[in-house]
Amino acid sequence: MSRGRREEVWFFAWAVSVVATLGSLYFSEIKGYEPCELCWYQRILMYPMTVLIGIAVARKDYRMSLYTAVLSGIGMCVSLYHYCLQKLAFFSDRLPACGRIPCTAEYINWFGFITIPFLALTAFVLIFISSLIVWKQARASH
Repeated sequence: MSRGRREEVWFFAWAVSVVATLGSLYFSEIKGYEPCELCWYQRILMYPMTVLIGIAVARKDYRMSLYTAVLSGIGMCVSLYHYCLQKLAFFSDRLPACGRIPCTAEYINWFGFITIPFLALTAFVLIFISSLIVWKQARASH
C-alpha cells in the first residue's frame, strides 16, 4: 500500500471517529436522550480517539494506530455487549441493573435493528479495521 493510500485510510478512521462523536453529542444534547452507563463507556473510548487520530493524521504518525486499534477493540466488545442486551432476551433477562437509564432502552430503532449501540459498534469496527491496516503497513515500511 502506498503512503498516500495509508494516509487516506488513516483520515477515514479519523472521519469515522468525528462522526461518531458528533452523533453521540447530537443524540444527547439536541435530541435529549440521556446516555445509559454502557453508552458512557463507549463515549469514554470514542471521544479520545477523535483527538488522537486527528493529531496522528496531521503529524502522519502511523504508530498511533496500535493504540487506536486497542481502544476500538475494547469499544467493539462494549458495543456488542450493549447491542446484545437490547436485542437478545437471553442477555437482557440476566441484567440486574444498569444505572438510572436502563441499558436495554432503545431511543432509536431504525429498520428494526439499527440502535445507538449498533451505530457505535459500526464506528468501532471501521476504526479497528482501519487502524490494523495502517499499523500493518507502517510496520512493513520500517
